[in-house]
Amino acid sequence: MAVWELLRGIPSGTTVTYGALAGRLAEQRQVRVPAAQAVGGAVGRNPIAIIIPCHRVLGADGSLTGYAGGVERKAALLELEKAV
Repeated sequence: MAVWELLRGIPSGTTVTYGALAGRLAEQRQVRVPAAQAVGGAVGRNPIAIIIPCHRVLGADGSLTGYAGGVERKAALLELEKAV
């Protein structure tokens, strides 16, 4: 749930990496930074992708990784938001 709250805070037209989300989560909880893969797992279990914008999360190198709706759809959503 904490990861999904962070996702809801990503403004339209902007992107963030899985690693950056992990850092934000660690900062909030005042703990060690969780692995970006763990954050990716939470992002991947998002049941309401239209409301919680998981398409705005990118790989460390800016790549369009792991989107349940397909990478093509992720690219289209980002283009629609003018994030790409």
